[in-house]
Amino acid sequence: MRVIIAMLLLVLVLLQFKLWFGDGGVSDISALKDRVAAQETENRELVERNEALLAEVEDLRERLEAVEERARSELGLIREGEEFFQVVPEGGNEGRSRNDGPDGNG
Repeated sequence: MRVIIAMLLLVLVLLQFKLWFGDGGVSDISALKDRVAAQETENRELVERNEALLAEVEDLRERLEAVEERARSELGLIREGEEFFQVVPEGGNEGRSRNDGPDGNG
């Protein structure tokens, strides 16, 4: 009888060892849960980014004003007949006098 109990205890210890430290054990499952959580976070961020891009694409498709606004802000385009004025901060003209031309020559 003692031999059977000893064998059962040995089997129990081996199974517990495999459960805690073996392949597919508790530590592996914990690591996989962490990876799944990180992936879900990344997926949420990507979904939000995709939704923002989709809204921007739909806006550009439907509204000519949006296309014009983007061309003005990103490409610096102006309409025909418009005049462009560039405002330069006062500190931006260091080393030049008021009589100097745009190329720095008087």
